[in-house]
Amino acid sequence: MHLAAVRPALHRPRTLAEACELLAADERAMAYGGGTAIQVRRRLDPAFAPTFVDLSLIPGLDRLSAGAGGLRVGPMVTIRRMETDPLVARVAPLAAAAYGKVANPRVRNAASVGGNLAHGAYRLDPPAALLALGAVVEATSVSGVRRIAVADFFAGPRHTALGPGELVTAVEIPALPPGSVSSYVKLCSLSEHDWPCVSAAACLVPDGSGGRRLRLAIGALAAIPRLAEFDVTGRRVDEAVAAALAAAEPLMDPTPDVRGSAAYKRALGRVAAEDAVRRAWPEASHD
Repeated sequence: MHLAAVRPALHRPRTLAEACELLAADERAMAYGGGTAIQVRRRLDPAFAPTFVDLSLIPGLDRLSAGAGGLRVGPMVTIRRMETDPLVARVAPLAAAAYGKVANPRVRNAASVGGNLAHGAYRLDPPAALLALGAVVEATSVSGVRRIAVADFFAGPRHTALGPGELVTAVEIPALPPGSVSSYVKLCSLSEHDWPCVSAAACLVPDGSGGRRLRLAIGALAAIPRLAEFDVTGRRVDEAVAAALAAAEPLMDPTPDVRGSAAYKRALGRVAAEDAVRRAWPEASHD
C-alpha cells in the first residue's frame, strides 16, 4: 500500500490536557514528536497508526532547564539541541556525547528526545547513557503523572513501560557528583551514521567516602539496555577493565542480524566496554 493511499487523522492540540484526552479516546492514536521514527514505520506499514497527535503546538514541551539536581528535558527538545546546548555539556556531558552520535545532523535536527525514547528501539544511542546516568522518564496521561526510571522503561524491542494513552512529558537527568568522569563509545559495522552495532557508557563516580564506583551500561547487545555497577576503589585501570568485562559479559545477549553474528557482537561489545572504561579513567595515562 502506498503512503499516499493512507491518510491518517492528524490532531494538533494546544494543551497537554487536550493531547492526553485525544490519546485516551483512541487506543491506536500515537503521539507525534519529530516524526523521524514514525516515517520509517509508515514506509514499512502505512496503516500502523490511524491517528496522530502532534505535540508541536503545546507550550513548554520544548523547554530545557537545569536545577540543583540536574537537567529537566522536555519531550520536544531536539536531539541536536541535546548535542550542542552548553547547558547539557556542562551538567550532563555523557548525555551530550551520546545524543551527538545519533544518526546524522539532518535526523538530529528533527528528532525529539521524547520520540526517541518512546520508539523503544533497543539499538539507539541515548538509552545506554541515560541508564548509566540514572535518568527518569516522566509520563503523563488523563490519569495523572508518574515517573519511570530508565532502568524500568524499556521492556523489549519497540516495547516500553508507557501505558495506553501515556506520553513522555519530560526526561530528568541527574547531575553526577563533582569529580565524576564519563564516556560514551559507539561502534558501527555498516556506516558511520548507522545505529550502533554495540555501545557502552561508563561513569566513574566518587561514592562520598573517598571511594569510587563504576557504572557501565551497554546498548544494542540485548533486547534492552543493561547496567552493571560495582566498586573500583583502589583499583588500577587494568583491574577496573577486567572487572567491567566480567560484569558486562553476562549482560550480553545479542541478536544476529545484518550488523553481525552474535559472536561478532559479543567481541565488539567487549571492545566497547573496555574502551569506555579506559576513557573514563582519569589516571589511565599513568597506569
